[in-house]
Amino acid sequence: MDRENMVKSVSRALEIIHLVSLKKGGLGVTEIAKQIDINKSSVYRILSTFVQYGYIEQDDVTGRYKLGYKFLDISSKLLESIDLRAEAKPFLKQLESETNEVIHLVVYDQGEVVYIEKLEGTETLRMHSKVGKRAPMHCTSVGKAILAFQPTDVVLEILERRGMPMYTDKTITNKEEFLRELANVKRKGYALDLEENEYGITCIAVPIFDYSGKVIAAASLSGPTMRMTDERLKLLKARMLQIAKQISTRLGFENRVS
Repeated sequence: MDRENMVKSVSRALEIIHLVSLKKGGLGVTEIAKQIDINKSSVYRILSTFVQYGYIEQDDVTGRYKLGYKFLDISSKLLESIDLRAEAKPFLKQLESETNEVIHLVVYDQGEVVYIEKLEGTETLRMHSKVGKRAPMHCTSVGKAILAFQPTDVVLEILERRGMPMYTDKTITNKEEFLRELANVKRKGYALDLEENEYGITCIAVPIFDYSGKVIAAASLSGPTMRMTDERLKLLKARMLQIAKQISTRLGFENRVS
């Protein structure tokens, strides 16, 4: 088989898989042949090959063809191989180059956030954060971004276990007030740290979702309060939400909410 025919046959096979995936109840040979304009015998041969390898299954009653469970096996291997840092890094680097501010990527662990990536930016800013360091959740934008999408009982358990110590006079230390704050974060899709963890530093963070819709991380941008004005935060909000969507999409998340 020459190269042109080989590519054409693969293209037809992939097109058949795509068509079958769109129909929950499956498709028959005739339906597929009409949609991609090739003869039924060719469609049948391609389908039979897929059936042999488990990528397509034929319904014993209707005779229609649908996706096989082999695709689940492959997709699970893909999902397991996804590297959060590697997938997020290009987007975070772009954000760093656009803003020149400090960028963080964190994950949740045992009631705290852990920094797994830090991009320093080009502007001068001294922060306590560094890769591998842990930080509280109640007074950081990344912590709020993650907690906002957890059940209330989980949030309360973390607050009970970790407490709500005051880091600055702007730290929220009241549970009811904090729960209201999380409700606002969930509604808006982003969280703010207005000098609640360190004096002179303001942060904006967004949650990162995986393929199952679970929040597994948060990304943030931090800068001195004098630069992080209300006007600038409004501009950053849209960009941060875009970053969250891009990274989450790379992790397999599909937001079906219109």
